[in-house]
Parts: sequence; structure tokens; C-alpha cells
Amino acid sequence: MASNGVGSSRSSKGVKASSSSVDWLTRDLVEMRIRDKVETDDERDSEPDIIDGAGTEPGHVIRTTVRGRNGQSRQTVSYISEHVVGTGSFGMVFQAKCRETGEIVAIKKVLQDKRYKNRELQIMQMLDHPNVVALKHSFYTRADNEEVYLNLVLEFVPETVNRAARSYTRTNQLMPLIYVKLYTYQICRALAYIHNCFGLCHRDIKPQNLLVNPHTHQLKICDFGSAKVLVKGEPNVSYICSRYYRAPELIFGASEYTPAIDIWSTGCVMAELLLGQPLFPGESGVDQLVEIIKVFQKRLPPEAVDLLCRFFQYSPNLRCTALEACIHPLFDELRDPNTRLPNGRPLPPLFNFKPQELSGIPSEIVNRLVPEHARKQNFFMALDA
Repeated sequence: MASNGVGSSRSSKGVKASSSSVDWLTRDLVEMRIRDKVETDDERDSEPDIIDGAGTEPGHVIRTTVRGRNGQSRQTVSYISEHVVGTGSFGMVFQAKCRETGEIVAIKKVLQDKRYKNRELQIMQMLDHPNVVALKHSFYTRADNEEVYLNLVLEFVPETVNRAARSYTRTNQLMPLIYVKLYTYQICRALAYIHNCFGLCHRDIKPQNLLVNPHTHQLKICDFGSAKVLVKGEPNVSYICSRYYRAPELIFGASEYTPAIDIWSTGCVMAELLLGQPLFPGESGVDQLVEIIKVFQKRLPPEAVDLLCRFFQYSPNLRCTALEACIHPLFDELRDPNTRLPNGRPLPPLFNFKPQELSGIPSEIVNRLVPEHARKQNFFMALDA
């Protein structure tokens, strides 16, 4: 299962690998990367006010203030809690409505350790991508027991890839291949953005952390609570990433790893969508990879099998990068201007690349990545032409 050409993470000259992308970091993110810094008194003074009362029961009203835009004064915003949509070791996520605008949002509520900066908040404040859930603003609340919670106000996306996949499983159906392609491509595009532009590794790619609009099928990665900038020579915890989606190096306890662990997880998600069930339901399942690929060869187009083989390289250095995955022939159907969703609607935006995403990428790679019809529609690429 060795890979050549575009499938190898070291083969495409000019495509920046994650190790070199650390140089692109802003000073704030570098400081965050080096240590989970203890806050100073000056930093605490600059934080937003803490709101007393941290209830999430339906009908509970949370009033906070947000910074005004373009020099405007701070504005008061009220959120009416509707219902809890998810819980975990991190805290909870609840759906709420903005009283002033009627907008539905998702609020992620996380218990704070006062000694440390919250890495997720800093990361979310820097990210801006169509395949990454957007942070609107944040505020703090204090519970009756004096514990303080960070609340991240995020755009609301009604569905997850996990629930979408289960809806097919319940009826003994497999997800249509066009949706598997769409979701896998958008995961890879988001990972290319965070890996190459920030040197950031998500470390918890799984169907539950992939939001999807059921009408447009636009996908957004969420939950950056485990995300971290990985620096060569710096140790990291190996017990990271959910069990079914852990790369071999994590299973074997490696403390120095790369964003290639996200690529392995993406392969697990893609395979799960194709199979209708998790590919590796136990840690020993990785040993059966060769036999599993043989089964795939009988059921899937050769392009799908080839991409899975590139995702599932045991050696992290041989796995394809996220950007290389985006230009894989499996996704050529998505670059066809005549391709439509099964219901006849157009595909979601897939090629609205910003200059930051394409910085340093050779023109021949860009030409394979962005189809001609999309280049004409992209303003900054049209100017280059």
C-alpha cells in the first residue's frame, strides 16, 4: 500500500507540510503553543465581565455585552436557552435564541480552570473558514457554587455527520457515494486550512464533531477543545482522539506525532460512511486493515480504495496531506460544474478559497484544486488571471 505522486505527504514539491507551517503563526498563537500560560493581573482585567447565573434550563435568559463593530460602543445581547443538544466531559452545548435578532445559536459551556488560558477560545478567535464552525463571541458565567464557565457562542448547524449516517443505518441503507465524497472533501479542505495556515492539529476528528447542514450539505468541523499546535521536539499527550479514530502511533503511545493523526481519523470517518459502521471498533482492529481493504476493493470504485490506502498508511510520513487529498481523482466529480445533489440542488461552496489557503502552493496544484469555472467566480483568482 505504498503511495506515490500526490498521495505521498513528501512528494508534491511546494505543498507546505505541517512542520513548516509553524513559521506562519501569529505571536499570540506562538505564545499559546509554547505553554498554557498562567494569566497575569493585567490580562484578567481585560476579560469580559462574569455574569451571575449559569442556568441552561428552557426559558432561562442570559444577558451579556459584546464589543461593538467599527468603533461602536458595547451592545447588550440576550439569549433565551431552548434545550441541551449535547453533553460530554468538556461540559455541554445548548441551543439558544438571540432575543434581539431571533437568530438561533449554539452555546458551548465549559468549566474554567482559573490558572490557565483557554486554548479553544484563542484558537476559535483566529479561525475563519467556510468548513469550520464560526465563533460569534464569548462570555463568562458564574454558578451558585462560584465556579466560572466559559460560554462560546457559535453558529448553529442543525445536524451532525454521525446522526446523518445513523439515519441510513436504521433503514439498512448505505450513504450515497456523492455525500461521502462531499463530506470527506470538506473535512480535508478544513484540515488543510488549520494544518497549513496555523500548524494546528484538531486531534479529535470523528462524526460527532462534524456538523452538516441537511439542506445544503455544507460541512463544518467543530469542537476544538483538544486542538493544539504541534511542534517538533515538544511532547504531547498520546491519550488523545476518540478510540475508534485513533492513529496507530497514538495507540502505541507516541508523544511526538504530527497532524497526520487527523488524516488517519479522516480515513476512519470516510470508511465508516462507506460501511455503515465504525471501521475499527477496537484497538486491535488496525491489524485487520489489509483484509478490510480487500473487502473495499470488491465494493468501491478504485479511486475510493486508493484514497483510503493513502489515509491508512501506518507510517505518518507516508500518509497524504489534507491538501493532497483534496486534489485526489475521487473528488473530480465535485469539480464538474454539472454535478448536482440527489435532490437536484447545487453543491455547497467548495472552491471559494481565500489567498491564505493557497499561499505558497504551486500553480499546477492550484489548477488541479480549483476548477476553471470556479476560478472565474473567485474574485482574487480572477484578478490573478
